[in-house]
Amino acid sequence: MSSISLSSTGNRAFDFVCLWVLPAGLFLLLSALFFLPDRSPHHKLYYALFSIPTLLALCARPRALVPLLREPLVLLFLLFAGFAVFSILWSPVANAADLVKRPLHTLMLFLGTALLLLHRPETFKPILLGAGLLALLAVLRDLPAFALAYVPGTRFIGAGALDNPLLSSHLFGFFCIYWLCMALDCKRLSLVALYLAAFAIMFAAVLATGSRTPLLALVLAVNWVALLRRDRRSIALFAAAPVALVLICVYAPQLITERGTSYRLDIWQSCWERFLDHPWIGHGYDAPLSIDVGIGYVLTEPHNFALGVLYNVGIIGFLPWVGMLACGLYYGWKYRASASFRLASTLLMFGIGAGLTEGGGILSRPKEHWFLLWIPLALLAGLSIARHAGRLVLAARVWLEPAQALHMAQGARIIEEDGRGPKVLQLDDGSFLKLFRRRPWYTWGNLYPYAQRFVLNGQQLPLLGIATPQVLELITYADGSQGVHYRPLPGRTLRQVLQDCPEIGERRALVRRLGQFIAVLHEQGVYFRSLHLGNVLLLDDDTFGLIDLADLRLRPSPLPADLRRRNLRHMQRYPQDRHWLFEENVEALLDGYASKTDQALTEAVRTHVQSPTGTAQ
Repeated sequence: MSSISLSSTGNRAFDFVCLWVLPAGLFLLLSALFFLPDRSPHHKLYYALFSIPTLLALCARPRALVPLLREPLVLLFLLFAGFAVFSILWSPVANAADLVKRPLHTLMLFLGTALLLLHRPETFKPILLGAGLLALLAVLRDLPAFALAYVPGTRFIGAGALDNPLLSSHLFGFFCIYWLCMALDCKRLSLVALYLAAFAIMFAAVLATGSRTPLLALVLAVNWVALLRRDRRSIALFAAAPVALVLICVYAPQLITERGTSYRLDIWQSCWERFLDHPWIGHGYDAPLSIDVGIGYVLTEPHNFALGVLYNVGIIGFLPWVGMLACGLYYGWKYRASASFRLASTLLMFGIGAGLTEGGGILSRPKEHWFLLWIPLALLAGLSIARHAGRLVLAARVWLEPAQALHMAQGARIIEEDGRGPKVLQLDDGSFLKLFRRRPWYTWGNLYPYAQRFVLNGQQLPLLGIATPQVLELITYADGSQGVHYRPLPGRTLRQVLQDCPEIGERRALVRRLGQFIAVLHEQGVYFRSLHLGNVLLLDDDTFGLIDLADLRLRPSPLPADLRRRNLRHMQRYPQDRHWLFEENVEALLDGYASKTDQALTEAVRTHVQSPTGTAQ
């Protein structure tokens, strides 16, 4: 097999993993515990659809590791996991091979999440929404039956692979935080009411577990997100925690007082004394722990994440572990303007709170504990990597009331409109405003708005050396529609230039340069469905630029031959463009294309363009 064929096969495999397998794997990791019979299938699903595919994708493209390994959170995890594996040398365990696999699978969670957010960032919100809805359906399925059969002293667990009320509370609390953040970030009152109803249902599930730790964790998380937002809604959030505590003390004091301290203080004291035997290097990864507090059986966990880390890997291993937590919270604070960072850091704060009285194994297989620390940390690492790569919206977000929107559009000149009204306006200061109408809630255009696609593509393409309009603001209107405020590129469309070009030689030279430009786009993975002569500008510096970016996708690898042919087919829809490019100057177009890509792909494009079916549109 030739090197070109091997490269093409590797590219297709990498793209398939990043675009399709990893989104499915992350979705099942977040939601499958509610429906599977036990944890074993959950482990296998994660290995098969996330961990192993991530490893194979990185083996197929090792250079993709470079930006991932620059991320501080990933480096801190490598330090922590590396020392944990090293500590097997003095740990009295027999299953060393199994212990080495666990940190590798956890590392793949970090790296796979980063790959997903780099190459398919638009799936992030739908994945969380889908998982949140499944969690909500699971609670609505199980909680009424528990309430009807309730006997004092019983605790809600839930069905599926959930088998412990405290562990179940981790998942319920995770999605409780998710629905709260959704409500806080939504402007439409009807949706806010639905999100708050979902939050109330998940909160009821947390209360029904009878676990007190998640209540403390929720207080910490609610105050953290209020601190990040610092707006009108934050006032209600700061007041919510003490009000909820008073209500619990009045109407359900048993939630707090019924089980006393559950021997936590005795457990922690015993674990601390054993930690002091080997304070710097610990007892070793997964070292057994036996604590007898006089209750008739021996406890094997310290019931505190921090103590578990100190006991196993000592102060040396504890430093990168606590560094990860600090770094994650710092990201939440630094990028608090981003709803995604606020959500991920609030989930981490919930996990930190829940870990105060829960946890033991420092690196476990995928299970409920992952929802407390590893999943939030992996989301924060992936978001940070994606942000530095321009894959998150960095433009200022503005909410305009109707009066403000009318004032902004006063004196504007309509550049483009349809039967429903203006689509592009030129404002008084020369800048442009492109309007995107609200799509139905159930459509992909609502989950991944076209305005957001425009902004993201406008951020990413300049990093590839492709000129685009400079985005100034992403605007949201009261009716749910959006707009992108941007400065236009200085230049003329190629359609205008070719119309004004009387010499066939000049047209041929220009079309050859366009062929080079299209090849560069294809080699960089740019699939622009609206690629035509009206959306390519010849700039004042005699280079090319792109406009109308909403209908553009960036793939992880150079485009395969079928997408290249399809892209050229789109350009043949306009009779005048087809005449200039595929009839009068087709050889110049193909010659320019061939100068920037390999021969096999050029021949595939040439065969399509020169065939009768290729040009008949």
